[in-house]
Amino acid sequence: MDYAPSNRNSASTKIVVAGGFGVGKTTFVGAVSEIDPLRTEALVTQESAGQDDISKVQQKHTTTVAMDFGRITLAQNLVLYLFGTPGQRRFWFMWDDLVKGAIGAVVLVDTRRLDDSFAAVDYFEAKGLPFIVALNQFDGSGEFGPEEIREALAISDHIPVIEVDARDRESAKHALVRITEFALTQLSRVPVTT
Repeated sequence: MDYAPSNRNSASTKIVVAGGFGVGKTTFVGAVSEIDPLRTEALVTQESAGQDDISKVQQKHTTTVAMDFGRITLAQNLVLYLFGTPGQRRFWFMWDDLVKGAIGAVVLVDTRRLDDSFAAVDYFEAKGLPFIVALNQFDGSGEFGPEEIREALAISDHIPVIEVDARDRESAKHALVRITEFALTQLSRVPVTT
């Protein structure tokens, strides 16, 4: 893996990768990060029984308990710091700290489990933080397209809904470029007060 050297003339910003339990946040950050990502994972225990539906992610044996952290240089002068949120409900108290200073978020969605997506979408809408919805391409998840998901999640027309493969570096990078562009357009619409 290539490591980008630090550049004192570069700008940096923070992007949050969020979504429900087992949607691919840790995989996304790991696939795109140019550094070895920091992961705070623990074994899935009985504490999650009744709280998290693991029937669709039975191969999942660990869960993020605080955050995932990675970094990617998108351009010579733009570095993104990535913060993946925990997906289990009992760790959601971390989200408020993780979004501080972020310019935007990628909400990963597993189309087989749309109910798990509403909380993340509602959270970023309430915070007023620009976000995109990224439909993670799991096996058997391609039966619904972006517009059907937009309607099902009641997402405004101006919010981008894209498809992504969280395992693929280029696909994840495309999602990060898209949220960066979208966040910049949203920030440019905020009136300047003097």
